Amino acid sequence: MKITDVRFTTYDLGKLAKPFRNSILVTENKRLTLVEVDTDEGISGLALSAEGSARFAVPIRDRLVGEDPRDYSRLWHRMFTGWRKPVVKGDAVSAIGSVDNALWDLRGKAFDLPVYRLLGGFRSRVPAYAAGGYYEEGKGPAELADEMLRFVGAGYRAVKMKVGGADIGEDVRRVAAVREAVGPDIKVMVDANNAWTSAEALKFGRAVEGFDLAWFEEPCWPDDHEGMARLVSRLTTPIATGEIEFTRWGFRDLIERRAVDIVQADPQTCGGLTEWVRIATLASAHHLMMAPHGNHYVGAHAVAAVDNGLIVESYAGLSPWQDEFLGGISFVDGDLVLPETPGLGIAVDRAALERAARTR
Repeated sequence: MKITDVRFTTYDLGKLAKPFRNSILVTENKRLTLVEVDTDEGISGLALSAEGSARFAVPIRDRLVGEDPRDYSRLWHRMFTGWRKPVVKGDAVSAIGSVDNALWDLRGKAFDLPVYRLLGGFRSRVPAYAAGGYYEEGKGPAELADEMLRFVGAGYRAVKMKVGGADIGEDVRRVAAVREAVGPDIKVMVDANNAWTSAEALKFGRAVEGFDLAWFEEPCWPDDHEGMARLVSRLTTPIATGEIEFTRWGFRDLIERRAVDIVQADPQTCGGLTEWVRIATLASAHHLMMAPHGNHYVGAHAVAAVDNGLIVESYAGLSPWQDEFLGGISFVDGDLVLPETPGLGIAVDRAALERAARTR
């Protein structure tokens, strides 16, 4: 079997009815990018990708065409090395990760197995949390609490909300409203998206310690390992981070500096599932759990594959418009049930995607 092509396709699906923001970014548009890897035997692999990855398509394709897609370690090494300047972090690694995930989808189809079984097969269903709680025009603490209750009503036993986009006092009130609304038995996480200095994050973290948070995510700038290590040592709430860290070497530094309690390697951003499993092994050697950032279509396979998988991020509540085009993983009683279809099992309604892109 030989690789014949690597393709990125971005579908621009128009504006969101209501933009939302975290502490640093505003999201206004609906876009979906797919990456596909074709072979001479008619088997293709597919994964989701960041829209900016397409600019790396040509050099990655040049490294892969003619290669056997089953040789995952060698292909990852070929994609990662050989650039004019060494690739260490950034969008190129994320693009490599997208293609690597599509290659795992392809291998699953070739071997007639779901990806989570190829990667380790530790379990076939995994707990999920609803990611939401963004800032929006007209959304105060009461409206935020109502949103979290909708997630709970849909069957989630864990919810995540944004912080860092308001003053600390207002964010503390928002957390209090959510905890009061969902009660003591629902896990609540907060995500600052790198908004604060470590001193500001410590102030906020101490102010919310009474709300029994499951974790405090990305409290400060991602390369401030010393600052996050201070938070790990001084707060009772676990520190979760790593969604924009890259490769096993980046996570080696993060873990060795004791700057993380829960490792959030994104199976795309970190360099793909090949690299994610290596990071999970490193985390396991330090008795740390994995809770990947990113879409649940890939994240569920990652968490199900390893013995230190904790929980999966789900955007089902945040981006319900994606349900018009994507499917393949079932949600049952707070868990994602892994498909037994070969590969990643991502179902794409291409006709609906193309129709929506034409009529946006």
